[in-house]
This record gives sequence, structure tokens and C-alpha cells, in this order.
Amino acid sequence: MLTENLLEAARAIEPRITALRRAIHAEPELGLDTPLTLAKVRAELADLPLEWRTGTSCTGAVATLKGAKPGPSVLLRGDMDALPMPENTGLPFASTIPGRMHACGHDTHTAMLAGAARILAERQDELAGEVRFMFQPGEEGWHGARFMIDDGLLDPWPDAAFALHIMPNSPHGVLAGKDGAMLAAADQFDIEITGRGGHASLPHDTADPVPAAAAIVMAIQAMVTRRFSAAEATVVTVSMIEAGTAHNIIPDMAHMRGTIRTLSAERRLAVHAALVDVAEHTARAHGCEADVVVTPGFPVTLNDPRAVSLAETVAKDMGGEDGWQRLPHSLMGAEDFSYVLEKVPGAMLFLGVAKDGSDWKSCCGIHSSRMMVDEAALPKGAAFLAACAVRFLDHGWSDSAA
Repeated sequence: MLTENLLEAARAIEPRITALRRAIHAEPELGLDTPLTLAKVRAELADLPLEWRTGTSCTGAVATLKGAKPGPSVLLRGDMDALPMPENTGLPFASTIPGRMHACGHDTHTAMLAGAARILAERQDELAGEVRFMFQPGEEGWHGARFMIDDGLLDPWPDAAFALHIMPNSPHGVLAGKDGAMLAAADQFDIEITGRGGHASLPHDTADPVPAAAAIVMAIQAMVTRRFSAAEATVVTVSMIEAGTAHNIIPDMAHMRGTIRTLSAERRLAVHAALVDVAEHTARAHGCEADVVVTPGFPVTLNDPRAVSLAETVAKDMGGEDGWQRLPHSLMGAEDFSYVLEKVPGAMLFLGVAKDGSDWKSCCGIHSSRMMVDEAALPKGAAFLAACAVRFLDHGWSDSAA
């Protein structure tokens, strides 16, 4: 069986996958500039018949493997950037750079993608079409996928696209996904509340922005639960409030900041408008003015049902019925692979990397300074990506859900 052969091939190169992951983990890079990480990838894949393209706006690169016969194209993506946070894992290959850590698994994503490239290159003569390997920086809020698209690195558009994200608090080796909205759109907002300051003993002579800010926080909670149907999840979080300089001074201004998470383009725009309406009118009720700025982030990550069906078939071929899980609902995190899925049918999938046999529910999740990965699951991720590519090149969407 194809998937068994690919899994055996991935396990045969497990030391290479693990070594690359550890090298990247020890030297994390942030944002759109990840030259050391890309250099490690290119060195690991230097002996393969890949055609490389790089952009000008970031250190993103696409390596193309052309099969022996003509056919469609499929894109596989791995992200390369880390997070600006300390590492507290105690691993021998822990971050050597203070204040930086691969706490979202991008080191594993890159290593698995490189592994997929190697095992597919060994089968180049059997491939009908081409596979593109997208090594992307700047996923952690930097819009790296959009920069690579703007640089023309995905031109012409592939026919399908797949990405894999590890989950350290999910069962070992289990792959998961769902149709439609897999992850939310994530936008930021800033609200500047302008009042009229004065002495704290004379609040009646002022227009105090602090209670106005407090009222806006509560009004936002009512807005979410009373203006929008609970059938479609919406999360609006005020994560920061700043105001004042001393205990006896009513300030002139207060500043609020937070995030908006929605699962459709329509709900996204409606929440933006409602937030402005609520903030402005609540501030005026307190004799203040509110200026609201919404900064768009990543769009909704929309999985094509055909791609999810293909992934499910591959996962079950690889691990049986227990090797696949259909997620019951969307997650409110966000991913900039969404930019690719706006243009290309495909899917973002998850791979559980909790230690085999562990109480996976108690494991630290992504973005934890103590996040751990069972590296024994990485060959399965590499084989899964490779198998999705081969299955699409061989069958297209013919065996997938409409």
C-alpha cells in the first residue's frame, strides 16, 4: 500500500527529520526574516532535484519537485518562525537565544516538510505532476503567506494545498480536521477614549474616561451575546486597558486593546461595525469620545470538504479508523495559511504529538514555555504530507467529497 511504503520511507529518515528539527529549535528566528532556518533547510535538501524560488519581501522560499510525467500541481506548506518568549523545557537542544522559543511547533512543521520532500524526491520517476514545498516565515502575526503570495512565489496557483500543524495536547499520531471553517479570522482593535481630566476629589468637574472604558468592556460582552447568534462562535476579548498616572489624578484619556475572532467573512464585518457603534455610543453616554481602529488580521481558515475527505482517507490508510478524528467544531485560533486557502482548494490539518500512552489532556499546549513534542510522531507527519500530495496527483478530487 502506498501509505505504508511512504511511512516506512519516512521512518527510515527519522534521524534526519529529528536532527533538522532540533537544529532549528536551538536557533529560533522571528518574523519575516528567518535566514538561518532557511539555510538549514536548503543544506538538508541540497542533494535533491528541487527548483528553488525566493522572494524579495521576506525569507520565504518555494522548492518545486517536478515529476517524470505531466500532471497537476500540489502545494505543501511548513512555517519557520518562532515566538518572542522564554523556553523552560530543559531540553538539551533548547533555544540558545534568550527570549525566543519554538513554542508553536514550526520547527517540527519545517522538518516534516523537508522529510516529505526527501521521500517524494525518491519517487520522482513515479510522479505525474509537480509538488511545491512552501517554506514560510512570519506566520506568527506577520502575514508571511501574504508576502510570499505578493512576491509571486505561488504563481501560477497550484491545484491543491495542504498544511499540517502539530498539537502537543492531542493523542499521539492522530490526525484531525473538519470541513469549512477550521480556524477563525483574528483581528485587533484599539479604542482611544478621550475625556477631560482633573483632580480625583472632583470627578463631577471632569469627564472620566476610566468608567467609560469599564462600561465599554461590559457593553462588548453584551454585544457579543445579544447581537449575534450563538450558533456561530464569536469571541471579542479586551486584553489591555491603560489609563492614568497617579492615584489622585483623573486622566484625560484611556486606551483599550483586544482581539476579535469570527468564523465567517459576514460575521467578521458585522462585528467590526458593531464594535465601533457600541464603543462610540457608550463613551458618549459618559461624556467622552471614543476613536476605534480595527486592524485586520488573518482571514478565516476555510477547509475544502474534498481536501478533508482526501486527508481522512490517507490518515485511515496510515493509522486505521483510530488514526483520524473529525473535529466537532471550529477552533478560535488563527492561521495565515488561510491566505493560501482563499485562492486554492485545500486544508489545514492537525497532528497529535503528545507522548505515546501519556495523559495527553494534561500536556502543555502550544505557546507554552514548557511545550514538549514526541518526535516519534514526526515521520508520520512527513509521510502524511507526502501521501496527500501523491494521492492528489494520482486521483485529483475524484475520490473526495463534492
